[in-house]
Amino acid sequence: MALLLPVKGIHPKIGENCFLAPNATILGDVIMGEGCSVWFNAVVRGDVHSIRIGNKVNIQDGAVVHCTYQKAGTVIGNNCNIGHNALVHGCTLEDNVLIGMGAIVMDHAVVESFSIVAAGAVVLEKTRVESGFIYAGSPAKKIKAISAEQRKLLEELAGRYEMYAGWLM
Repeated sequence: MALLLPVKGIHPKIGENCFLAPNATILGDVIMGEGCSVWFNAVVRGDVHSIRIGNKVNIQDGAVVHCTYQKAGTVIGNNCNIGHNALVHGCTLEDNVLIGMGAIVMDHAVVESFSIVAAGAVVLEKTRVESGFIYAGSPAKKIKAISAEQRKLLEELAGRYEMYAGWLM
């Protein structure tokens, strides 16, 4: 069973039909929507600020979602995919976003809908990742527009993770 911990009397709130891996950790001021999944060794740490997660969000193995004390909460929209070992910190992810494996998104950054942050990219503080584009590198820069195939992937990937989670529920 996942580790769910209150912080200062505030308990995480988990939506319907969510899969939480047995060694996932979720604590504090976290509100998660329906159909989400938090995979093995992932941590969602709402101890120092709030974390709001929409519906059909997958937080993959080893990823960390955190905030900055009294300065930057984290907001994750619907149908978002946070890749293995990614770090999402004090930022906003709009709907239908893919954060690649090992990527870092820093405080007050905004990743607009239908965009991709490539594996290993570092999105610096206060950066705006423009909708419809791929950002890559360190620091992350706009590389190219997403293709029709990539847009379709962004529309479908969260559903795939809902299916994968169903295998384990």
